[in-house]
Amino acid sequence: MPTAAHRLARARALESMVRDIARAEILPRYLKSARNRKADGSLFTEADMASQQRFSEALPAFLPGAVLGEEMTAAEQAALWRDGARGLWCIDPIDGTTNFANGIPLFAVSIAYLIEHEPVIGVVYNPITDESFYAARGAGAFLNGAELPLRAGATELRDAVAGVDFKRISHHLGDELAVRPPYYSQRNFGSSALEWCFVAAGRLDVYLHGGQMLWDYAAGRLILAEAGGVAEALDGGVLMSGPAIKRGVIAATSPALFTEWSAWVKARS
Repeated sequence: MPTAAHRLARARALESMVRDIARAEILPRYLKSARNRKADGSLFTEADMASQQRFSEALPAFLPGAVLGEEMTAAEQAALWRDGARGLWCIDPIDGTTNFANGIPLFAVSIAYLIEHEPVIGVVYNPITDESFYAARGAGAFLNGAELPLRAGATELRDAVAGVDFKRISHHLGDELAVRPPYYSQRNFGSSALEWCFVAAGRLDVYLHGGQMLWDYAAGRLILAEAGGVAEALDGGVLMSGPAIKRGVIAATSPALFTEWSAWVKARS
């Protein structure tokens, strides 16, 4: 994909494919799929498996590359990552499976196409709200065709609405956030992919999550970056470092807000 315009055209075509598959495989199973548990204790449903199968069949024909998905073994994921520098799909067929299984309408398909282990196109689609976030490297980020961000966000941390997942951050940082929050208000939606996109759209101003996998942020990170936002691994490491590493992440809608938010968090981590 040599030009930004070509990448954007492919992102729009991918968005259409994602909508079609989600409507065929996920929507008919909403409120009907039983919860099951994988060996690591995480949830999956029939809809996760059916949609991953469809995407695994369709995506390599769209752009060349193997499909690395959440519903695979760690050994399979590692092998695909190792051999996928020239083109690799990274997908989460349903990000927010607990929400999906419980009838909470906040979940999404998350798909990114990586070259040299960096995302070049990405789509995050919520089939319940019919909101499709997508981006192409160097060509911007969009929600249903409208350029992101949708609104001007906070310029100071004290006025910010934060997306924070308390489950995997340190007790000390969690206590500080709970008792002396530096922001105006806090939300958590149960879908990492959507939360990245909510920052990109300006619905959230800052973001903190203590542990995400590659498929949680591969598409959302690109969408945020193309909307003008900033994100880093919480420990200062490389975010796109492979499927086996769970990373804490920190993000904001602008570089200035990120600097203030990051300094506050790191001083208390």
